[in-house]
Amino acid sequence: MNIIEIFQTFRTDEQAIEFLEGVRWKGNPVCPYCASERVGAHASTDRLRSRWQCHGCRRSFAVTVGTLFHGSHKSLREWFLVIALMLDAKKSASACQIARHTGIRRPTVWSMMQRIRAAMAASDEQAGLLHGIVEADETYVGGKPRKGNKRDKNNDLPPPSKNPRGRGTRKTPVIGAVECGGNVVARVTNPDGLSAKGINRFMAEHVDPEGTLLITDQYKGYQRVDADAVHAIINHAREYVNGIIHTNTIEGFWALVKRAWYGSHYHYSKRYMPLYIAEACYKYNKRHSTQAFEESIAAFVGA
Repeated sequence: MNIIEIFQTFRTDEQAIEFLEGVRWKGNPVCPYCASERVGAHASTDRLRSRWQCHGCRRSFAVTVGTLFHGSHKSLREWFLVIALMLDAKKSASACQIARHTGIRRPTVWSMMQRIRAAMAASDEQAGLLHGIVEADETYVGGKPRKGNKRDKNNDLPPPSKNPRGRGTRKTPVIGAVECGGNVVARVTNPDGLSAKGINRFMAEHVDPEGTLLITDQYKGYQRVDADAVHAIINHAREYVNGIIHTNTIEGFWALVKRAWYGSHYHYSKRYMPLYIAEACYKYNKRHSTQAFEESIAAFVGA
């Protein structure tokens, strides 16, 4: 659904709740506490609308229990709108931007977006291993040390030679692999994660070595990957493409990650960077879907 369709489909919050119940339960409500199917509509009129009563554990519940919508004071219509705006922003959208579009307070929007990103990360973790032609590479996210207002404070900053680009930089490293024409996996790591042992561990977790052509650059850390995978190396000192041997696909994904950092968010802490990387991966993996919104709602509620 696009934004117009969401406005037309969910004119009231009751319609949004009915839609979520259909996606999660498909007409057969189940108690999220005890998994009993012996449930009925809640009879009390002084409780929130669209609640159910379990005849097994005797607890009442709503369709949002156990989902990212649970415990939120915002309506499902507002949640759906934020999700749609995030999915529509190829290079990500800031909380300030979505707050302007929706009229919701920026801190509230930021909290909602973090919940959505966590749900995206959990959904992508259930995906299978990459196989076929797989490109692997690493990148570094962050900015240069900021200069102070007073000249004497800048004397404590490292010279440019001590803050190089690429390996050896102070930026946060991210390692990733992409299946050509398929999904991408990326994880925030540390310098040790880009050692030969760390790279081998990442490949073992996310890449199926059987029948896979793994393409990397000439970095020595990739030379100890699983021997079951066919390993091709592109030497960027000499060429960037040699037939099907290149890393242009994964570098194109890194460009989306950097554009989100530079153009929309400008900065996010290392604590939350995994969630922003997970958002980029999730949207990249949904790039061919015409039902991204419906599929996302189903994934977020475990349907």
